[in-house]
Order: sequence, then C-alpha cells, then structure tokens
Amino acid sequence: MEYAKLTRTKVMTPEETQRLKAAITEIASILYKNTSPEALENLEGIEKTVRTQMLSSVSPQIAFFLSNKQQAQIKDDLDKSRICVGELSITEKQAQKLGLEPRTHLSPVLEKCSLRLCANESYQNAEEELEALTGMKVGHSTLHRLVIRQDLQLPEALQAIPEVSLDGGKVRLQTPKGQECEWRDYKAVRLGGIYYGAFFGDRQALLDWVNSQRLINPLVCLGDGHDGVWKLFAEIGNSSSRLEILDWYHLRENLHKVGGSLKRLKQAEDFLWTGQVNATIALFADLNKKQAKNFCAYLNKHRNRIVNYAYYQAKQLCSIGSGAVESAIKQIGMRLKLSGSQWHPENVPPMLQLRCAYLNGQFAI
Repeated sequence: MEYAKLTRTKVMTPEETQRLKAAITEIASILYKNTSPEALENLEGIEKTVRTQMLSSVSPQIAFFLSNKQQAQIKDDLDKSRICVGELSITEKQAQKLGLEPRTHLSPVLEKCSLRLCANESYQNAEEELEALTGMKVGHSTLHRLVIRQDLQLPEALQAIPEVSLDGGKVRLQTPKGQECEWRDYKAVRLGGIYYGAFFGDRQALLDWVNSQRLINPLVCLGDGHDGVWKLFAEIGNSSSRLEILDWYHLRENLHKVGGSLKRLKQAEDFLWTGQVNATIALFADLNKKQAKNFCAYLNKHRNRIVNYAYYQAKQLCSIGSGAVESAIKQIGMRLKLSGSQWHPENVPPMLQLRCAYLNGQFAI
C-alpha cells in the first residue's frame, strides 16, 4: 500500500503535457550538443549516453520531487546519497523526512538492488552487475559492509504451518594457507514448503523461530536418518502433536545400499511402501553381510517414523519426502558454494540470513 501511494500521480493537463514536451526537447538539445558524435553511432551507444547523462545531469535534479523552495528552506550540511536515478545531495533534515538513516549513502531501492545481487553473486561480480544494470558504481567492499550490517529478521508465517522439514548443509571455512580446508555444518528449515530459514551454530535461534509460528496439530516433521535432525524435532512443538516421518526417498536409498538379490530388494521396497517394518527385517534375517545388519538396525531405530507411505500419498495427507528442504539446501548453497568460496565463520550467518531473505521475497521492489 505504501508503494502504491508513492507511485500515484495526478493526471497532467494538456497544457502541462505540452510544457513538459517542450522542456524535454530543450534538455535533449543541450545534452546532444555536449555529446561526442561517436557515442551516437548505434543504439547501444545512444542507450549508454542517455543513461549516463540522465544519472549525472537530469534525474538527481527532480528526484523525490524536492522543489527549489524546499531546498532553500533547509540550510544544513549536504550529504551525498546514491539513488537509482543518480547521485543526490540531501541534508540530514531531508533525509529524516524521507525516511533515510543519517549518513546513508544508498537509497532504499538501490540498497535492495544491491542486496538482491549480493544474495546471488560474489561481491566483486555484484559490483560489476550493479553498475551494468543501474549505471551506479558501488564498490565490493561497500557491498560487503552493507550485508554485514543488515539485521534481517526471518518472517512470521502468514498461515498456520502443517509441515516442517529439516536438513543440513555444509559451508567451507577459511583456513591458513597450506592447511586442508574445513567444512562445517549449518541447518536449514522449510516451513510448509514455503518459508526458508538457515542457521549456523545457533540451534536455539532455529528452535525459537519455528516454535514461534502457529503450528498445526498434528505437525508433520520430515527428515532423513541423521540424529541431529531428530534431536531438533524433539524440541519443536510437543511429542503429542508431532507426526515424525522418515523421508521415503532416503529410506529407499538406504535399502538399495544393501545390494544382493534384486527380487528381495523389490519385495522389501513393497513392504516399506506400506509401512511393514517387521516383514522387511524378516527378509534380511538370514543375511550376515554388514550392509544388511546396518539396514535392519536403521529400520529398528526409525520404525516409529516409517509410515504407510502408500496410504499417505494416495490420500494426499502430507509430503512423504523432505524434498522441500533439500531444495532449500541447494538454493542456499548456490551462494555459499560459489567457485573458490571460503568463509570467515563470522561472515556465514549474515550470508545465510541474506540468502534466506532473498528466497523469502523480502527484497521485493
């Protein structure tokens, strides 16, 4: 609604339209006289020239519709703020009136553009892309500081949450030259297959965020066989409201690691598809191979999480796999695992917050 108010303008009268056209023609004539002929030989050159001239000479003069009278009334020290239509000199009082923080050098829209790019590209590439797309130069060090100082809050779900899925991702940390790189875990969450959250070394923040939502009873909790995932689920909601489901695709993958008779594996898969744990274990009772024993132990450990997948899918009661959060890991990892990326530990949480904010649509313009 606020954006709509900002973009609502009055309809110009015919006389005002003619005056505007005359002014534009005069501006174009002046800019043409101050442009080298070589810059006007093709459309690309014309586009670049018009953008440069608009950003440097025209747009800042009309940005925010600051009239000469308003400028004359305020005689504070001027500060430079880069905006998407050029560089604008504004006073502290003007900045306060326009909702800008003191000494802010990027406008709200340009800041959002910067954050969107930083959520997808390295800071160096974001600097280049920002200049190519907007014509504004913001250094990669400035972009890095911009990300670090953000206080991005995870969203509160607009609807009640019927399903939570958890999984872990990895990020490569910086190590001294010559030492082997170190990979550390972070946890990612999907709420209802919609909202993204990611946490590095802060399990309490994860639990607080999930438990602050309106969780439906029963709450479907989807995960693979990793102990850390189920330990977190044990602190989400309460035991009477949780319906814990072992990811079907991980279960099937672990089954086929046993190897051996294809007929036995097919029969075991059919049993597991309908939640028959005991019947599945019986199929492997005569096998002494390590893989079979490990798989039977795995089934016993998660037997209460192995449901009748066929029934749940037929009735469309809920998801039977944690594909939503696995997709989240890939989406988040696209930024963390850019070619050659290594991270200082203190820079990981801000980037996780940034990437999740982007995926949650918090940088809409």
